[in-house]
Amino acid sequence: MTKTIEPLLVRNGLVLTLGKTNQVLPGHSVLIEAAKISRIAPDAEFRTYKGAEIQARGKAVLPGFINTHMHFYSTFARGLIKADPSRDFNEILRNLWWRLDRKLTLEDSYMSAMIPLIDCIRKGTTTVIDHHASPGAIRGSLQAIANAVQESGLRAALCYEVSDRDGAEITEQGLLENVEFIKECHRNPSDKLKGLFGLHASFTVSDQTLKRAVELAFPLNAGFHVHTAEALSDQEECLRNHGIRVVERFRKFGILGPNTICAHCVHVDENEMDLLARTGTSVVHNPQSNMNNAVGVANVPRMVEKGICVGLGTDAMTVDMLEEARSAVWAQRLGQRNPSVGFVEAMQALTLNNGRIADRHWNLGLGELKAGGAADIAILDYIPPTPIGPENVLGHICFGLAESQVDTTICGGTVLMQAKELKIPIDEERISARSRELASSLWARF
Repeated sequence: MTKTIEPLLVRNGLVLTLGKTNQVLPGHSVLIEAAKISRIAPDAEFRTYKGAEIQARGKAVLPGFINTHMHFYSTFARGLIKADPSRDFNEILRNLWWRLDRKLTLEDSYMSAMIPLIDCIRKGTTTVIDHHASPGAIRGSLQAIANAVQESGLRAALCYEVSDRDGAEITEQGLLENVEFIKECHRNPSDKLKGLFGLHASFTVSDQTLKRAVELAFPLNAGFHVHTAEALSDQEECLRNHGIRVVERFRKFGILGPNTICAHCVHVDENEMDLLARTGTSVVHNPQSNMNNAVGVANVPRMVEKGICVGLGTDAMTVDMLEEARSAVWAQRLGQRNPSVGFVEAMQALTLNNGRIADRHWNLGLGELKAGGAADIAILDYIPPTPIGPENVLGHICFGLAESQVDTTICGGTVLMQAKELKIPIDEERISARSRELASSLWARF
């Protein structure tokens, strides 16, 4: 039975619609009915309203933030000191991530999702597109994460990261885990859960596996979620073993398209950008991860110039999308050694393109406050100290709101946090205690 969501009025805030409309509306209220925004108007027009309300005076009201590339399972790496030092990206994978993901249990997968989901609520992030790996416990792993998503009240698109690095049996299990979860999403449609078909990266996936993945995904009308030319070594391996570049290889096998997300794209050339643009494939920029792994800086302005929809993800470095957006600006300017480039492209990745990418899968009007759109809202403490309007709202977000606290988070019309207090029925202390127990056990197996 679908839960009835009572009407709710977010009153008298500074409404920043973002998205295509990009309006700045002081003293406006947002009426939520049946999980959608039914009306945005000056507060005076709601004098006769008698239902539940949240006072937003002295606060900014924005669309809930969207993270278009995340790895929940990396939670248990926090504080881990057992990994050997790494000299390059491939050693980071071998010394840390592939050792960690092999040891995950189903409960680990659930808990490593629940912790960042709670943090998402605290940071105003209402939609996450995740990429999961747990070679030692594949079957049922996406459902375990889905359970955490449902308990949190947030939205997420999930996939399992298929690769050939652990042998044919593990590859087959990963393929089938994607198929079964996507079918489950089709059998029980939800505006909170979606399924994509996960692939690790070109250098860990054989031609045979790519072919089989496409054969399985095509009847399900499923897009792919895949790391793409994250490190230069990915391109070098592809040229050496296949005679073509990474994006060309994905195009050859039918991986690209409007429902596919190519994460990173740090080392793509002009022709690969043209292929991404022509196929309508989304690219997701992950600046903090790219800097942390020392793989380089994606040329976001050039991709945007070519018409590619470039969104913003965190690759598990954070769930704070405002922090990531600021980092994107600094990375672009440092990477191009030009303090006058990259600002608009980086900020619009968050405030415009993430909504476009998410709506390719949900079609709910995500990433924008508008009548008829999803009631996903983040309310932040913010009184602008300088004039604010559509022409400079990105500057206020980057240099003002990014330093403010999230007060209230609403997803699908349900209040998940209000006045900085979680409203979902979970015991955060108990969950954190269990998470520490599981992490300790995992580290012992690492």
